[in-house]
Amino acid sequence: MTDFLFAILSSLAASAVLLVLGLLRGARPVWWLVAACSRYTGTGLGRVYRQQSSAEQDLARDLRRARWVKVLAGRGNVLTREVFSPVWSESVCPQSVQILLPDPDPREDSWLDRRSQEVSRFDPGFTGDLLRSQVRTNIDYLAGVTRARNGVELRTFNLPNNCRVIATDRAAYLTFYGASAHGRNSPCLYARAPGVLYTAALRQFDATWTHATPNLPTPRP
Repeated sequence: MTDFLFAILSSLAASAVLLVLGLLRGARPVWWLVAACSRYTGTGLGRVYRQQSSAEQDLARDLRRARWVKVLAGRGNVLTREVFSPVWSESVCPQSVQILLPDPDPREDSWLDRRSQEVSRFDPGFTGDLLRSQVRTNIDYLAGVTRARNGVELRTFNLPNNCRVIATDRAAYLTFYGASAHGRNSPCLYARAPGVLYTAALRQFDATWTHATPNLPTPRP
């Protein structure tokens, strides 16, 4: 996690001014400035969305083109929404889908519980068991998906879930969860492949995947 954050911070240093501009304006006309700077610095940063939810239209387009998809999420609600319907469609589905979600089982050192406590400070309706229940619901949804198609793998992890990564063979969408906002209201970065940000996102996913636990039935033959 430390190496990943260091890579993010160092790669964004040269384009900090344009990144702030994109966050403040949130308008498409300034995206070409961010993209031009990222090509010069090698970060691969293409767009900045003020809120994660505003990236869904572009994310759906990239998912329709993807050969493979990797998802590291703190809850996984996006997996059940319309934006992910191309991934579950047998007509256009990617060859491989790897998904990482937090371990919903109770334990003394649960990072999911830590995030629940964090969110409850600014969202009083967010009870201790709500996040755990939502993750379980999304795992049940994925279990149904695997009965309908092959190529989907799910693993659960008990590690700091401070960011969301949705990556394809073309690009990655990165959201860093804040201590005072839901992920859907947090800024989202779009990183093209190849680039430092894209590589860092895949490294974060692969490191978590290696230490995660398989959590779906064996795929049908």
